[in-house]
Amino acid sequence: MKFVSGALILVTLFFCFKHGWPGVSGNLKPEEAKMMTDLGIGRSLMVVISLINLAVCVLILFPQTFFIANLSNAAVILLIMALGLKTGNVKITLIEIPFLLLPLILIYLGHPLKK
Repeated sequence: MKFVSGALILVTLFFCFKHGWPGVSGNLKPEEAKMMTDLGIGRSLMVVISLINLAVCVLILFPQTFFIANLSNAAVILLIMALGLKTGNVKITLIEIPFLLLPLILIYLGHPLKK
């Protein structure tokens, strides 16, 4: 189980950095920018979400902050899903379901270095 948890942490790190860095640096792809505007997310909220994603990248590495990192990650994903439902974009909401399961599974499995 520690191997699975470690692999899922690597996947989470990849996705958090992949989605966090472009939002902070302003290098969004056109389709990402369109999705944000479709959801009603402005530049300031996008930067906040991106900073949370980058914080999750760091916090998930340590057993002491593992739970709060996954909880924050799940909360951001739920926010995106809720905004998708609010704007009537069910496709985005359905796409986010597997990404919501990832932090929940990690919480269940626990950190691989925890004693």
